[in-house]
Amino acid sequence: MKVIGLISGTSMDGITGALTDISGDEKLSVELLSYETTPYPDKLKEEVMSLTEGGDVESLCKANYEVGEQFARAAEALRASSEHEPELIGSHGQTVCHLPPADDRKETYTLQIGEPDVIAERTGITTIADFRVRDVAAGGEGAPLIPYMDFKIFQSESTSRASINLGGIANVTYLPAGGTLEDVIAFDTGPANMILDHLVRDLTNGEKEFDEGGEMAGRGKVKDQLLSWLMDHPFITKKPPKTTGRKHFGKAFSRKVLRKGGKLGLNDEDLLATVTAFTAESLRYNLDEYLGPVEEIIIAGGGAKNDTLVAELEARTNLPIKTTADFGIPPEAKEAIGFAIMAYETYHGRPSNVPGATGARKFVKLGKISPGGR
Repeated sequence: MKVIGLISGTSMDGITGALTDISGDEKLSVELLSYETTPYPDKLKEEVMSLTEGGDVESLCKANYEVGEQFARAAEALRASSEHEPELIGSHGQTVCHLPPADDRKETYTLQIGEPDVIAERTGITTIADFRVRDVAAGGEGAPLIPYMDFKIFQSESTSRASINLGGIANVTYLPAGGTLEDVIAFDTGPANMILDHLVRDLTNGEKEFDEGGEMAGRGKVKDQLLSWLMDHPFITKKPPKTTGRKHFGKAFSRKVLRKGGKLGLNDEDLLATVTAFTAESLRYNLDEYLGPVEEIIIAGGGAKNDTLVAELEARTNLPIKTTADFGIPPEAKEAIGFAIMAYETYHGRPSNVPGATGARKFVKLGKISPGGR
């Protein structure tokens, strides 16, 4: 079955679409046929980014439809560039709010926009979206969801692996050697690119969106005083299951980091080097504290292209690091492929959440179906 997966992550770099060919049931065969990333129009990106920090209902309603239009265009662009005709779309949408349990409440609330009925109407292809909510209704945090794909693709009978996604937020999936889906553990560990991207935009007055290749951080030195202060953030040491987002590590926290760096007299490169090390150190801490033995790390996401971050992670964990490209999956396409897989499973009436990752009471079928016209 030809399935398109669509996602825009917390960094909002653009909408990544992956056209896949999936078959099987208990054991899946997944082939990536093509993929591409469609940037958001600048104005829409600004509007959606502002909604993650606050906003009004009218703006939220409008953005839901406009993001849906953009996701439909991304799917159409992918179809136009391929000789294959997609039969199904799985859309993660764009997260604008994710509120896991906190001290003042037990509930989780999550909201992804990008109206799936718009996608289905524009493309004519049946679209499955809004995957997180059913897991939340079953007592989970609605995240992370990619561990299902991790298990289906990267599980090994002989090697215990940690599959790490370095997007706006860093998360890890633990795949013990020879384990079953019930043995999988996964959770967010803290920020990956989110704080770095905010800092780079502020430090360059908007001339740069991110630290390409970790080049700026690579010229700096890690400052222990700031790193210790960052590691004192309560989310880092919180026991899983746990998820996070812009509420903890968005613009407000990034500005706080910038002020702290100023008080400590750090130059721009040292500030970025230390925040880059924070991602690696928070990952190391969580791997050591909450997982069993790890023999190999597999990375994906935009951070996989940050050479300074990858070097810090390798040095601090003292583990061999591969990317998903070593398994035939481009790091930037991994999550889009994951939502194609989830859509395929839902279409066939099968659950695709991982209770050991989200904290849900049970396995459930994810997403809402918007029938296509074809």
